[in-house]
This record gives sequence, C-alpha cells and structure tokens, in this order.
Amino acid sequence: MQSVAFDEHIARLRARLAGPLPGTAAQLTMAPRHRQDPRLADVRGKRCREAGVLVLLFPLEVPGTGRDTPAVLLTVRRSHLNHHAGQVSFPGGRREPGETLRETALRETHEEVGLPPDAVDVLGPLTPLYIPPSRFCVHPFVGITRHRPALRPHDAEVADVLAVPLAHLLDPATRRRAPRLLHGQAVEVPFFAVNGYEVWGATAMMLAELLALFAPLPDPARAPTSRGGQ
Repeated sequence: MQSVAFDEHIARLRARLAGPLPGTAAQLTMAPRHRQDPRLADVRGKRCREAGVLVLLFPLEVPGTGRDTPAVLLTVRRSHLNHHAGQVSFPGGRREPGETLRETALRETHEEVGLPPDAVDVLGPLTPLYIPPSRFCVHPFVGITRHRPALRPHDAEVADVLAVPLAHLLDPATRRRAPRLLHGQAVEVPFFAVNGYEVWGATAMMLAELLALFAPLPDPARAPTSRGGQ
C-alpha cells in the first residue's frame, strides 16, 4: 500500500521540529481565559514534578483510497479514578529516578497501551508545559511508527485507546468552547471534539502546538515592504 500522504506529513513535521517551535503562543490558543498569561505555562523557574508524554502519530488507512493518513494516539482514563477521571490525554506519566524524560514518555506508553519503546521513532520535543493545579512540568515528545500498531489498554488507569485522524483535528470545526466548573467558578473552556469526547486542559494545549506545526508558514514574498522615503 502506498503511504504518500503519511510520508509527506511526517517529512514536513520532521522539518518543522528542527526549527523554532510554535511554543507557548500556540498552546495558549486552547487555554481558558484565566490561564492566558504565558508565564503560567512556562516551566522555567518552577518547582515542579516532572513528567514525560508521547505525542504519537501513525498511519491510518483512508477507506477506498489505498493511501494512509496520519492519526494521533490519545487515551481515555477510567471513570472511577480519583484524579482526571474520564479525561482524554496523551500516554505518559511521572519521571522515575535515573531515566530521561524521553525514556519516561516511552516507558509510560508501553505500560499504558503496550507499544514497545523500540517501535517508536522519536522526532523531537514540543514545548514543555507547566500545569499549576498539579504542579507538574510536562515534557511532550513527538514520535511516529511506520505501521499502525496494535494498541489496547494495558494499564488499570486506561479505559480506551483512540486513533484520531490528523485531518479531523486540523478542522476548525473541531475546536469548540463550553462552560465548566473549575475550582467553584464557571469558566468557558476551549476543547477539541473527538469521538464524542472533549479534549481540554493541558492535553488540548499540547495538541494545539502539534497542529500549529502543520500550519502554512508565512510567505516572505508576500510580506509588506517598507515604503520609507517615498
């Protein structure tokens, strides 16, 4: 099967990750109004617990085309948990002594969905994100597999595994807003509508930066020119 579409997307992603990242500005497009201060998201100078997560892309067949398109891996937490019950997130967790954050992301993904670390080609990191309520500094790493992996929940905290087409996430109609009760106050929260779930909070912010890497770059030929002296 030809996978031209997948390969084209990944080549573009690899090139963008090698340059300046969209950063906090992209993350804040999916942050609630009370978290719009860039200093809140910045991990620098924060006393925090460190975590690593994997932002995995893999090929998903487009029915009737013979081509593959990128899909993003997300996990659904079980509804009975004390923390973040029912929420959608990237696989990952807290860093253990002696391991790098990259190793943390791969280990946690293996534990949660059964994906062997050596099956993942890690392309590079996204911008770390500080999460004030939990005091975690989360470090996301973008990785790919060349074939769709056989993923299923392996962890007591994971209820389901989602393969979300990148095209769906890039559709502006997927970005929505709804009121939520946070810390006793009604707050309008942005989210991605995915398979009947609402992806919000830190996951949505990291996802926004990933999607910004696929946005068209400004065309220097169309940049306004100075007319000074005329």
